[in-house]
Amino acid sequence: MGSDDADDDERPVHRVHVDEFFMGVQPVTNAEYARFVRATAHRAPAVYELPLVVTAGGSEREQAFVQAGVPYVWHDGNPPADRADHPVVLVRYEDAAAYCAWLSSETGRRFGLPTEAQWEKAARGGVKSKRYPWGDRVDRDMANFLADPALRASHGTTPCRSYPPNPLGLFDVAGNVWEWVFDWYDPRYYASGGGRNPGGPPAGQLRVLRGGSWLAADVRMLSCSHRHKVPPDTYSYAIGFRVACST
Repeated sequence: MGSDDADDDERPVHRVHVDEFFMGVQPVTNAEYARFVRATAHRAPAVYELPLVVTAGGSEREQAFVQAGVPYVWHDGNPPADRADHPVVLVRYEDAAAYCAWLSSETGRRFGLPTEAQWEKAARGGVKSKRYPWGDRVDRDMANFLADPALRASHGTTPCRSYPPNPLGLFDVAGNVWEWVFDWYDPRYYASGGGRNPGGPPAGQLRVLRGGSWLAADVRMLSCSHRHKVPPDTYSYAIGFRVACST
């Protein structure tokens, strides 16, 4: 787990053991999330209170965020008609956790957000030393990311499974949407965390996203080891999640 030639918080490379678990083959889609919203009356994805990462940038950034979110806003509890098989976005950490709790109650199995260790194990697909889920080189045919920043205005999420899966059969572990994981963020956790089933520090000021997204122009964000830290109230049109299930 980790990387010795990337950001400081990805170091040191260290061996971790995780017990057997199941991982969602793809991020949770709008169609899947709609069943949860209808069953629980949970607040549907939309642009509500603006997150700190947006308000800290001033009014111009706030306006840009609201405008960019328009195609992803739900209406009357229904997702955009042409995005049923796209990953759900505009969800906070608490929304993702609530979905997992509902799914657990519906199925009688224990679902939750994957830990960083589970996520990285699954993303690597059994290929321990590769930078990306498919290998060491960036490949525009393997993931949805912002290969040309000039095309940002016309870019966006794509249907799940639009790109090839990793060796474990998981889709979109790099690109399309950032994915919430269970852990609080600690830049020094890799040097002090446990080597068996680590679940992150008990508390913190920031949460962790993994995998990069369609907005990622910096390809380092697509790597299996990259840790993207954000305030807990963060949400956006490029953040979703997938579920994990313990056996």
